[in-house]
Amino acid sequence: MPFGILEFHGAGLVPGTAAMNDQSDLPPELHDLPTEQLKHGTGNFSHIILVPQPSDDPNDPLNWSTLKKDTILCIVGMSAAVVGAYGPMLGPGMIPIAKELNISINTLAQSTAWLILTIGLSVFITNPLAKIIGKRPVYLLSIIFLTIVNIWGAAANTYTSFLGSRIVGGFAMAPYEILVQATIGDMYFVHQRATRIAVWNLFLLCGISGASFISGYIIEDLGYKWTFGICAIFFGVWIFLIFFFVPETAYRRNILYVKPTKHTSGQAPTSIENANHTSTPEKSLFDTTANETAHTQPTIPAKKSFIQTLAIFSGTYTHSPIKVFIRPFIMFTYPAVIWAWLLYGTVITWIVVFSVVNGVLFPTVYGFSVSETGLTGLSPFIFSLIGEAISGPLNDWICVKLTQRNKGVYEPEFRLPLMIVVVVLGTVGFYGFGATVDAKTHWAGPVITYGLANMCLAFLSTCVFGYLLDSYPNLAEEAFVAINSRNLLTFGLTYFVNDWVAKDGPLRVFEVLGSAFLAVSVLTVPLWVWGKRSRGWISERVWLNGFMRDGM
Repeated sequence: MPFGILEFHGAGLVPGTAAMNDQSDLPPELHDLPTEQLKHGTGNFSHIILVPQPSDDPNDPLNWSTLKKDTILCIVGMSAAVVGAYGPMLGPGMIPIAKELNISINTLAQSTAWLILTIGLSVFITNPLAKIIGKRPVYLLSIIFLTIVNIWGAAANTYTSFLGSRIVGGFAMAPYEILVQATIGDMYFVHQRATRIAVWNLFLLCGISGASFISGYIIEDLGYKWTFGICAIFFGVWIFLIFFFVPETAYRRNILYVKPTKHTSGQAPTSIENANHTSTPEKSLFDTTANETAHTQPTIPAKKSFIQTLAIFSGTYTHSPIKVFIRPFIMFTYPAVIWAWLLYGTVITWIVVFSVVNGVLFPTVYGFSVSETGLTGLSPFIFSLIGEAISGPLNDWICVKLTQRNKGVYEPEFRLPLMIVVVVLGTVGFYGFGATVDAKTHWAGPVITYGLANMCLAFLSTCVFGYLLDSYPNLAEEAFVAINSRNLLTFGLTYFVNDWVAKDGPLRVFEVLGSAFLAVSVLTVPLWVWGKRSRGWISERVWLNGFMRDGM
């Protein structure tokens, strides 16, 4: 029972548990681990066994150079930043935009709610599509549609046309809600993922928060339609970047996961698990060395040329397309996914609430102009930068240190200690914002607490997505789809939150939001204690695992 994590006493493998450290104090059941025959990290991580084990294929994304991987991440990450900006960019100008469109402020806020609803519904389409035909064509199709809908938004002269562009834009935004995290899982090893998740989340949060202080000036000086026009320009440029520099990261492979397991006799040698991403069921190669396994590998293919990597379609990646559409709903039977949905869904929904209410609260309470209201976004922008710069490397460092103290055995629960920071930041951010606005303190009070709430999300994302990627790497996309159905919650709250604030006041509203945040954060404790057992229990459900793996 390492650090209070209850062991699973079944006979099967526990998904996510892995031997990572090549160190002399491995527990007895891992003494036969053929570490010298397995691939290790480099530099400061040369003692770490790579999880998952890459193949010998030069086209395997795990084998790409760090420069190539990070370039791909930066391109899709920056695309996600502009996508993140597209939703809240109108926030600072809620009052003048509503007047120009001849609608109420609440109606304008509801247009954002409808945008969020379409994102929540379309993730159930875009993810299965990416699982079937790969991520590259979905990324390209999405960025093309985003360019078109922003041109539409810039040309719209009526609220009906404006709303139509926002709704269609929501469908195009969906891939950047779910596929970037899965792309990280395609390219990076366990000990690298939290840092890269932090990079992606940095882009996304900076897009969300940075949108307001840039768009405030655009709306005030050029008019709100230019917010759409500038987004269209960005997305148009990104069409070419994605086409030329973002190849397909989905990969059909048999990869080796090194995991401590048990024979039915009770002996506990280490197995080398064959996790097949195509149609072969996942299995353990008991009493098989890495060399023997290597002899069963197919002939190593030639490295693809640059021109070959530009192919939009590279084949299909599942033989069970119908099951792919059903699996995200089944993910709600996984305790880790329920926890992630409640926690991440709650926090990011509360963050979206800021973008909806700030355009009303700061002009009415503090007399801010549109551009001044937009400048409040500097606080979450700066705090998000700091949070992401710290959270990713810190999370990976914690995982490595806890793995060393756990005799070289890694548990996905090692991603969770950072939740302590999340709780502190979120408590101060949500409660503090409501209290300072209600008391009409100096404007620095709500601006700083607004930033701390966003910093909370920066730390939370590395915990949530890191935990899910490590626990269920083959089901990452399905898990992220399930989590991002939280947009349905976001839709409901943003639809009426301005009326709620007008009725009960900001103090009451943010007291409720802060209390809900603390309530779902407490669920991290039972996940830490029983998370491994739940993973093990799920791994022994034969029908469930067959359905979730068959045809992948």
